[in-house]
Parts: sequence; structure tokens; C-alpha cells
Amino acid sequence: MQFLWPEMLWLLLAIPALVAAYVYVLRRRKKTAVRYASLTLIRDALGPSQRLRRHVPPALLLLALTAAIVALARPTATVTLPAQYMTIAMAMDVSLSMRATDVEPNRLAAAQNAAKAFIEELPADVRLGIVTFAGTAAVVQTPTDSKQDMIAAIDRFQLQRATATGSGLILSLGMLFPDDGLDLESVALQMRPAGVSLDSGRRENGNGPVAREPVAPGSYTNGVIILLSDGRRTTGPDPIQIAKMAADRGVRVYTVGFGTLQGTTIGFEDYQIYVRLDEETLKAIAKVTGGEYFHAGTAADLRTVYQNLNARLAMERQQTEVGALASGVAALFALLAALLSVLWFHRAASALAPQHPTSRP
Repeated sequence: MQFLWPEMLWLLLAIPALVAAYVYVLRRRKKTAVRYASLTLIRDALGPSQRLRRHVPPALLLLALTAAIVALARPTATVTLPAQYMTIAMAMDVSLSMRATDVEPNRLAAAQNAAKAFIEELPADVRLGIVTFAGTAAVVQTPTDSKQDMIAAIDRFQLQRATATGSGLILSLGMLFPDDGLDLESVALQMRPAGVSLDSGRRENGNGPVAREPVAPGSYTNGVIILLSDGRRTTGPDPIQIAKMAADRGVRVYTVGFGTLQGTTIGFEDYQIYVRLDEETLKAIAKVTGGEYFHAGTAADLRTVYQNLNARLAMERQQTEVGALASGVAALFALLAALLSVLWFHRAASALAPQHPTSRP
């Protein structure tokens, strides 16, 4: 547990002082108490449990005060809460390596089927946009809550040459921030000068993405990116640099590596091409953005990965302020102390009060 205002915890030093004051008052009362004719009889009548009861309400009040001070310090804790993601950008690799048959019937068909199963389990209030990337990237479905449109977009996938993983990330990020001018041309212009960062300045004459103040990676709660790839980047911008742009905006990227780790050879026209999964880059993208990497070597593995992603997007661990809980505990202890005082000591006072005989006319 952490505290946003830890300096307020110094007030806890008042608790031992109050305990000492309570003990002092009890001793003073004993010295100045009214002497009854037979004090032993009263003590015997009350019993040991009755004598202990008088200390319970003050103890509860001290606990209430302690909880109230903790609440003032604004405690935070990591708890699992319903996720607030409203838009998911799915970037799918459609390079020629996706027709490899090391995953039956082939990688593309298996990826399409798993993506459709993922869509079927999406909550109704989640919007999904779909990007494909090969030699370049394209938006095949703008963010929508229509599952029919999502599935139709997946059925339209067409294999192409090369792999531009960074381009797929750019268009996915542009879905989440449509007003930031994040497109392939503007980002390419921004990256062209050596040593210039992606978000170093605002657009001039309409060129370049809008600058934003960097935020903590993973802090953006309105959307995420899911990136699936089965090979290495062969063209386009460096995906690690684009991942840093996503991280500066707080966007998490969940990456999925699809295909066997040892790679495979596919035939294309008169050529044999060896394709192999680039796990290192996918892991780096996930790490930079605060996301997570998954490997899927078979069609069944890929379906399991998408099920896990659905579960992660539905519930997530967040650092959340829990001061309201401490305030509730303080109020509960205070009310309990008041209730016990009324129930126990009002009756005791009534029992010890002298009973006057009723006068008769």
C-alpha cells in the first residue's frame, strides 16, 4: 500500500498520546470517586465483564480515529477492477508468410478464425478497428461496435509482399487518436531528420503528428492495440520507435507472435522463402508500452491467446485510491462505539439509579 499524502500519517502520533490521557483520567477518577458504603458489593454486582465493557467504546473510537487518519493520507492499492477500454485497434500481419502451412490449414486462416472467436466474445460497449499490414498498412475497418462489420473486414484480408510492422502500429495508434495527424506520410516526414524524436514538435504546414506531453506507459484507459505478426519487419519505420510513440501516449500494445519458433519454408512463384518469427521485436514492443507478449505456435494456441486477451481487457490490475474504504471503516467503528455506549451504559445507569416509591393519594 502507498500513500499520496504520507505526511498526514504523522497524526498517528496522537493515538499513543490519547491512550496515555485516557489512562491518566481513569486513575484520577479512582482517587476522586465517591466512597460507597460497600464498594465491594457494587463491583460484585457489575462483574468482571461489566468492568471491561467500559473500555470497549473508547477503544473503538481510537480505531475509528486511526482509520480516519489513514484515509486522510489517501492510501492507494493495486486491485483488480473492470477495465475501461472502449476502443481496441487490432493490427494483423497479412504478409505472404501467413500462407505457410506449418499451422493448419494455414497461418492466415487460423488467424482469421481466432480473431472471429475473439470478436464474438467482445463486450457490447467495446469498439474494434482493424488494420492490416504487409508492404504497407491499411485500415480495413474503422472502429465500430458492429460485430458483423468486424467479421466481414477479417474475411476481406488479402496477402501481400513484405512486412511493415511499424506502419501497422502507426495506423492503429491513429485510430485511438484520430485528431493527432498520425498517418504513414506525416510520421515518415517527422522521422526523416536524423536525431529528431517522433513527438518533438507540432505540425508545421500540416505535416507531422501533433505533439503531446508524454505520460506514463500504460496509463491510457480508453484503448489498446493488439498486434499479431508471424515474421520479421522488412520495410517501413522501425516498430520500436513507433512503440515508444505509443508509450508516450500511455497506450499499451499486446503483441502476439504466430507460427512455429523454428520457422518454415514457403514457396512463392519460383522461389523458396524461409520465414521465422521475430519474437525479440514483439517482446520489446510489449515491454516498452507496458503490454504483454504471447506466443501461439498452433491454431489452438492462438484461440487460447485471444481468450486470455479478452479476459485481460475485461479485468485489469490498477493502482487505485482506497481512502473511501478507510473512511467507511472509521465511520463503522465510530457508530459501533456510540451504539454500545447507549446499549450498555444507559441500561447500567438506569439499573443503579435509586427507585423512588410511587406516592399514593
